[in-house]
Amino acid sequence: MGFLELFITATVPVMNVLLVTGVGSFLATSNVGILSEDARKHLNNVVFFVFNPALVSTNLARTITMESMVLLWFMPINILLTFIVGSLFGWLVIQITRAPTNLRGLILGCCAAGNLGNMLLIIVPAICKEKGSPFGASDVCHTYGLAYASLSMAIGAIFLWSYVYNIVRVSSGAAKGKMNTNFHPHRMEFPEGSTRLFPGSCTDGAITTYNCSTSSHYADESTLPLSRSNESSTMKESGQKKNRKKKWLVKVPFSVKARKLLSTLLGVIDLKKLFAPSTIGVIVGFVIGVIPQIRKAMIGEGAPLRVIQESAALLGDGAIPTLTLIMGGNLIKGLRSSGIRLSIIIGVIVVRYIMLPLVGIVVIKVAIRLGLVHSDPLYQFILLVQYALPPAMNIGTITQLFGAGESECSVIFLWAYALASFSLTLWSTFFMWLVS
Repeated sequence: MGFLELFITATVPVMNVLLVTGVGSFLATSNVGILSEDARKHLNNVVFFVFNPALVSTNLARTITMESMVLLWFMPINILLTFIVGSLFGWLVIQITRAPTNLRGLILGCCAAGNLGNMLLIIVPAICKEKGSPFGASDVCHTYGLAYASLSMAIGAIFLWSYVYNIVRVSSGAAKGKMNTNFHPHRMEFPEGSTRLFPGSCTDGAITTYNCSTSSHYADESTLPLSRSNESSTMKESGQKKNRKKKWLVKVPFSVKARKLLSTLLGVIDLKKLFAPSTIGVIVGFVIGVIPQIRKAMIGEGAPLRVIQESAALLGDGAIPTLTLIMGGNLIKGLRSSGIRLSIIIGVIVVRYIMLPLVGIVVIKVAIRLGLVHSDPLYQFILLVQYALPPAMNIGTITQLFGAGESECSVIFLWAYALASFSLTLWSTFFMWLVS
C-alpha cells in the first residue's frame, strides 16, 4: 500500500476527532452554554461510571481468551516504559526551563502519561472502517482494536492514578510548603505529630513550647542550690533518659520494617483510584472471556444471558462520542487561561510528539526482533501509537483535586491537542507503513 493512501487513511479518523471536538467546544462557549462546566462534570461522571466500564468489559469479553492473554503480556511493560521514558524527558524539561515548583508535577505528568484509552478508542475504530486500512476485515479489526484499546485504557489508568496522582500531590505539597517558610520565632508550624527541639524550648511529649523560660518573678528561685531530694529526683530523671536512649538503640526486626513500609505505601497509593470503574470493567471482561462456562452463557447469538452483554454494549457505544464532546468542551478553558512560559509548552510538545515516538520505534522494533511481540500488525500499531499520544485528560482532574496548575494545565492541553491533529496523522501514517 502506498504512503499517500496510508496518509489519507490516517487523516480521516483524526479529522473525525477534530470535527466532534469542535462541536464540543462550540457547545461549551458562553453564547451556547449547553456544555457548561457543571454539565461537563455531570456528563463526565456518566462516562466514568457507566459508559467506559460497559465499553471496556464488553469488548474484552468478546475477544479475550486464555490464549490471547499470553499474547498481550507485553502491553503493560510497554505502557510502563512510556511512563519511565516520559518522566526522564520531563525531568530534562524541568531542568532546562527552570519550571517553578508548583508546575513540576504537572510537567512530569504531561510528559509521562498519554491519553492511552480515549484517543485509541476513537482512532482505532475509525481506521478499521477505512478501505485502505492495512489491518484486514473491518469487523475483525474493529473488535480486536477496541479490545486492545480497552486494555490500554485500563492499564494506563492504573499507572496514572498510582504514579502521576502522587507526583502532582507531592509537587503541590512542596509548593505550599515553600509558601509557609517565612520564619517567625513565635509562630512556627511543623507537620502534625512531629517533634522539634530548639535552644530555649522545652518539650512535653510531642508538644513543643517556646515561651517556657523562667519568668523574672521566679528568677531567684531558679538560682537556689539543689537540695538532696532535688538531687535524687534529678538522678532518677537522668537515669530514665539513659534508659530511653538504650531503648532507641534496640534493632527493629525486618518483619516489622517490611510491615511498616507496606502500610506506608498503601497510605500513599489511593486504592480507590486504582480500582476505578474502568479497571473493574477490565476485570469483569477478563472473567467473562477467560472462564468458558460464563463465556458460553453470555457471548454468542445462542447464549441464554446474551441480553446482558447486548445491553452493556449498547451503553458502551455512547462512550466515544460523549468523550470527544467533553474533550472539546474542556479545551475552551485553555483559551481563557494564561501565565505559563512558552518554553514549558514547547518542551512538553517536543517530548510527546518527537522524542517519545522515536524511542517507541526503537523499543517496539527491538521487541519484535526478540520475539516479545506477536505478529499482529494491529497490535504492533497500537503499541507504537501509545508513544505518540497527547497528555491524558485525567491530569486536568488531578490538578483540580490539589489546586496546583489548573490554568497552566488547560493551556498545555489546548496546544497539545491542537497539534495532535497533525502529529497523530503523520505518526499514524508512518506506523501503519512500518507494520504493514
